[in-house]
Amino acid sequence: MMKKFLMALAATTMVASPMITAQAQAAPHREETRIVKQGPHGRMVVKQKTVVRKDDHRRWAKGQRFDRRYAHNYRVIDNYRGYRLKAPPRGYHWVRSGNDAVLVAITSGIIASIITGAIR
Repeated sequence: MMKKFLMALAATTMVASPMITAQAQAAPHREETRIVKQGPHGRMVVKQKTVVRKDDHRRWAKGQRFDRRYAHNYRVIDNYRGYRLKAPPRGYHWVRSGNDAVLVAITSGIIASIITGAIR
């Protein structure tokens, strides 16, 4: 009887462990905000808000194909001198993806260069 109980307990622990690990990995993307108000009867929570944030930014790499659907805040940079960027070679243009400046081939979409944090 005790042996069956221990085997069931071990099986339950093995099944539950991936769920616990998944919750632990998701924790850094959660943000809790509580507004605590001091009232006549002690402290009480007035508002509690939980926000789940997705990691939307994409890490671009040289030689990768640039797809504007995955670029956060995509724009073509026409005034590259204003961002202290070099003039793009013929057939290339600078685009913005978040705070990064990416040098992309116009026809193929292949990334030639990335400058992270170029745009503030």
